[in-house]
Amino acid sequence: MKRGAIRYYSAPTGFYANPIDDDPPGGPVVQDRRILLIIGGGMAAYKSLELIRLIRKAGGSVTPVLTGAAKFFVTPLSAASLAGEKVYDDLFDLTDEAEMGHIQLSRVADLVVVAPATANLMAKMAGGHADDLASTLLLATDTPVLIAPAMNVRMWQHPATRRNLATLAADGVAVVGPNEGDMACGECGPGRMAEPEEILAAIAARMAAKGPLAGRRVIVTSGPTHEPIDPVRYIANRSSGAQGSAIAAALHALGAEVVMVTGPATAPLPAGPQIVRVETAREMLTAVEAALPADAVVFAAAVADWRVADATQSKIKKDGSGRIPALEMTENPDILTTVTQLPPGKRPVLVVGFAAETDKVISNAAAKRARKGCDWIVANDVRPETGIMGGAENAVTLVTAAGAEDWPRASKPEVARKLAVRIAEALAAEWMA
Repeated sequence: MKRGAIRYYSAPTGFYANPIDDDPPGGPVVQDRRILLIIGGGMAAYKSLELIRLIRKAGGSVTPVLTGAAKFFVTPLSAASLAGEKVYDDLFDLTDEAEMGHIQLSRVADLVVVAPATANLMAKMAGGHADDLASTLLLATDTPVLIAPAMNVRMWQHPATRRNLATLAADGVAVVGPNEGDMACGECGPGRMAEPEEILAAIAARMAAKGPLAGRRVIVTSGPTHEPIDPVRYIANRSSGAQGSAIAAALHALGAEVVMVTGPATAPLPAGPQIVRVETAREMLTAVEAALPADAVVFAAAVADWRVADATQSKIKKDGSGRIPALEMTENPDILTTVTQLPPGKRPVLVVGFAAETDKVISNAAAKRARKGCDWIVANDVRPETGIMGGAENAVTLVTAAGAEDWPRASKPEVARKLAVRIAEALAAEWMA
């Protein structure tokens, strides 16, 4: 097997990747690493006991933290016996505060794992709540976080959970699972916590100082641009930047060095990537050119096509005549075409454009791909009734030289993870060619 080949371990709504080797998941990557394991309250909590055993077998150490609800499903004694460590469950344990403190506890680990991550825990994380030891640790930590969601299928599919997942992904939180199957409540569908072996493999991928995109540099553009009319008015669009943030976070999670050039987005910005803030299309072009060279560029920003030719330096006032001021428009620079037309050696290996369309989505996207000279186009239908522009979900078609591939409607983080994996595969194939 050539060096750099990749094996992907995937679940319906999460993914993780590891370099191919003959070792079981975990292996030497987890050796001597410290895991802070937060166990949430749910039937899946029993799997976390097996996870503790597997981490220790792989050479790592585990410090368990139980929520109040978790103690209804597993006992502190069982977790402590398997971990060989004291179990923490009380934010106001004064002895522990004197010895270590919850701030230090949140930062001494190499990785924080939440398994199971219940709907309530995910909501607390997304909202920045800190009303018990587990949520306080998660808010105080500057350590990478991996969650393994587990909940009823209806709870997993609820819009509130989807919004929370999008927020966590934008914050750089990695996700493994959930899987599909029968649940303790009698229902069937996505929501089962990933198996302990799967979580261990995800831990190994997250712990590794490398990933399938290690050593790769990727630029992501995101959000709208604001084109000034005068000092208080501007031309804009409805883009929230949520999809771009999710893509930047997903690429970073796979080990890429990510530069995210973002317009004035309303969605949370991801932790990890380098953030470059801009306002206008011309500023975005300058920032992209400054960030080159790169192995890949993903143009997810909704860049304004036109701007006012001569924005005034003072506010335009009504003059009482009833006349509407005439605005002379001029075309903005084409950032995508500028990058695709770079000479060989300077042009990124993979250039991915986006096409937000309201009609003839696939044919218009295919024409844009040919016209712009990019490798892929991610096309979506942004008619108002779809709720995609500024919403939490996306339904895209990946248009390549091989044709058009429809992806099912999913949360924007899920679309981002799928795209990130495809980018990793494409760059790996190019490297090994």
